[in-house]
Amino acid sequence: MYNPPAFRIDDPSKLAAFIQQHSFASLITHDGTAPFATHLPMIFHPEVGTHGTLVAHMARANPQWQHFTLGGEALALFHGPHSYISPSWYETDHAVPTWNYATVHAYGIPKIINDHDLVVSHLREIVSKYEDSFEQPWTMNIPSDFRDKLIYGIVAFEIPINRIEGKFKLGQNRSETDQQGMLNALSLSRDPDCLALAQMMRTECNVDDHAVASNNSDPLPNS
Repeated sequence: MYNPPAFRIDDPSKLAAFIQQHSFASLITHDGTAPFATHLPMIFHPEVGTHGTLVAHMARANPQWQHFTLGGEALALFHGPHSYISPSWYETDHAVPTWNYATVHAYGIPKIINDHDLVVSHLREIVSKYEDSFEQPWTMNIPSDFRDKLIYGIVAFEIPINRIEGKFKLGQNRSETDQQGMLNALSLSRDPDCLALAQMMRTECNVDDHAVASNNSDPLPNS
């Protein structure tokens, strides 16, 4: 992706934390004729492989898993908060709107998991990840024959990541005053994405909540 230095994130711990928080991904492959996408949750093991390993599963009826046998690279897109940015929030004059967002792209060659015990382990792990925050989490305590019939209907796979890139476009190329104006405006919104983007700015841009400055931005280059 187009990734100017001001927005590029290379820190492995930040990339891992982002993927683990925003784990519902878009998986894109190519069958030799056209791209194909599936939207699914992924487990990230940052300690496995050079850049970590993704593990997931999809319905056996989904033709995408057959692309894996071609040996081509797949792209997993992890999407974070995003929002429209108004030039009225800047102090700078002669500005236009833009869109700020955060995303991580992970590339690798998918490998189908055929080992039954590993598939079961993956399913237990993914259930645990999303159930643990519940007051009474479901624990996958189901009869093994029923479970195995369901397993037959899916294809589990892993993607050892061979390259990964993060982009947090949060206005780091703006002046401190313009960043402050963005943060103040986003913080006043009721939209969850705006509030999450504001929190990312506090962390990544070292800006805090203060009184609003004036307002105004550059063209939208950097999208």
